[in-house]
Amino acid sequence: MRTLGLLLAVVFAFAGLTWGEIKTPQNVPMEITSTGQTSYENGLATARDNVAIHIGNTDIYADWAQYNSATHDVDLRGHVRIYRDTSLYVADSGVYNTETKKIRAISSRTESQPYFLRGVDVNSIENNGYLVHGGYFTTADSAKPDFHLHAQKIRIYEGDRVIFQYVTAYVGNVPVFWWPYLYQSLSDTFSFSVSPAYTSTWGPSILGQVNFPITEHIRARLRLDYFGRRGAAIGLEPTFDYGKDDSSQARVKTFYIQDQNPNLNQTNVPRQDVPTGRYRFSLEDRTNFTESIYGIANLTKLSDPWVMEDYFPGEFRIDPVPDNVVALTKTNPVFTLTGIARFQANEFFTTTERLPEVVLDVKRHALFGGPIFYEGETGFANLRLQYPDNSGFQNYNTDRFDTFHQLTYPNTYFGWLSIVPRVGFRGTYYGKTWDLGSTTFVPPSSPLVPNFILPPPTLADPVKFDGDAFRTVFNSGVEASFKMSRKWENVQSSALGLDGLMHVIQPFTDFSYVNENGVNPTSILQFDRFEPSTQLRAIDFPQFTTIDSIDDWTVWRVGVRNRLETRRDDQTFTWLELDTFFDVNFENPYYRTDYSNLFNNIRFNPLPWMSLSVLSQVPAFNKGFTEVNTTASVQPLANLQLNVGHRYLNSNPFFENSSLRTGGSACRSSMKPHRKFLRSSVIPFTGIYRAGLPHSVA
Repeated sequence: MRTLGLLLAVVFAFAGLTWGEIKTPQNVPMEITSTGQTSYENGLATARDNVAIHIGNTDIYADWAQYNSATHDVDLRGHVRIYRDTSLYVADSGVYNTETKKIRAISSRTESQPYFLRGVDVNSIENNGYLVHGGYFTTADSAKPDFHLHAQKIRIYEGDRVIFQYVTAYVGNVPVFWWPYLYQSLSDTFSFSVSPAYTSTWGPSILGQVNFPITEHIRARLRLDYFGRRGAAIGLEPTFDYGKDDSSQARVKTFYIQDQNPNLNQTNVPRQDVPTGRYRFSLEDRTNFTESIYGIANLTKLSDPWVMEDYFPGEFRIDPVPDNVVALTKTNPVFTLTGIARFQANEFFTTTERLPEVVLDVKRHALFGGPIFYEGETGFANLRLQYPDNSGFQNYNTDRFDTFHQLTYPNTYFGWLSIVPRVGFRGTYYGKTWDLGSTTFVPPSSPLVPNFILPPPTLADPVKFDGDAFRTVFNSGVEASFKMSRKWENVQSSALGLDGLMHVIQPFTDFSYVNENGVNPTSILQFDRFEPSTQLRAIDFPQFTTIDSIDDWTVWRVGVRNRLETRRDDQTFTWLELDTFFDVNFENPYYRTDYSNLFNNIRFNPLPWMSLSVLSQVPAFNKGFTEVNTTASVQPLANLQLNVGHRYLNSNPFFENSSLRTGGSACRSSMKPHRKFLRSSVIPFTGIYRAGLPHSVA
């Protein structure tokens, strides 16, 4: 017979029943320990109380055990628990034979997340299979599961298929459905799932997918979806494994729908000219040529700007504007050399094309093994800013060569004070610049808007180019921080999740000075450019990446971190965290006030099922804007999670005033999703309630 552990490896985990077999590596010694009395008489070794047996990757625990050296049987009694890898088997009693590697158990049950099973008996049959009688299967981790299946007979052919006969589905103790016969493949490459779903723009929907093999190195997923308010959709997503040891992979995603309501929209941002035939084609590829050279290709072609938002909301939240880039990279412990080709495949998105760009990135490392560290970056790029078609803006291009070098001297003084001074230099050559003599520009009135960056050129007022230019940038600065802490071991509260408490306070500061020379920064064509944001910008290099928007600055960032930490699961856990910081602007082209907003970020996680975060900034010292984002999450039941939040923004020059209240819930049914079983759905609900002035949702 095959192993009981292998029975667990199949999707429905029909193992740990009347008897099975666990194969262990040859010549692996068996160790038996206990806390009670032990004896050896007439070839019988007996152990009592908290008996532990270790052999290979199998651990067996029982109240009582006796080893027979003649038959090689280990008799186990009382609270028998068998662990194999991540699987658990529980029985009242059983016998393990160290020679045949078999286990015989009575009234056994087993679990392998997310499945739990018990049965009456099992017998081996032909073709390396098993016949199970009286199988009980559920995915609910509960003494009284909400849902379970009961089958009179189950035939399992390991790694191939499982066949159920006379199967009854129960909700609680009420039978709700009966099948005379069910078949399910156990191959990792063949499975299916059907999920009900509902959103306000989809309506009642069914999401189906079938995974199947094509060749040994090619597998695919067929998507068959129906959206109640939009219609039927289809998609094919093949995956190709290739190269040495199949270490390279290409994944293709396709999707098509003849949309019956293409203008349905969850936001109040108006849409125009949305096609009814909507599609998505994506390629994600990584090719490993050698251990240190690899290539990537991320390509996406879309029918319209909103198809990802409408049908792939999870991906849209992470990457709302999919990139189209091909790159080749050489890695080294000290440096990384990358060649990039980036282009505009979707004419409705603004894209900075790089055809090509080559960058040598030297990682921070000690010079000649000494205390001074060096880091740098040098690159050449042929750049072109492509605006959407019919946007009214003018495209422009230039060549750029940029090189950056920086030295740091990190050190700790007095055993507690960390100080890191730095000094750096950057030189940048531009093949074209903006002719300021023929450009009319009205400086912005808001101190929160940079006054040296020109608005995008329009077709009505196109760019007038000037000659090439070379710009130099000198930067220096120093970071410093230290920590203080105090412990209260007597702080104990199970209700608040506290097992001792430690307060850690960390004041920090970062002073940055940048001096730009050689060319008026206003005349530089913008590619790696300033983008509006509500957050403070990095004031260090190379973290500051908008190299075409560099001007002189002298900024001092001051802050303090407070953390309350406790023990949880034998690890240090942050119970409460408060970060407070602001900038003192001696000269800041991006925030032309004496002080920035005052930031206070609070994160509170008192219990594993409860969290609260408040991320705020207010104009405490000077003119500014107000932003407060609050999120609270609670999981009152094992299968229910609730989220509420509020996002508030006022007086920001780049974004409209807004006050958004959000609410959401996720309810998981007892039948947990799995790729090898017909699954019920996780049906989320999210509502957004708006107050105040009209605004858009970014």
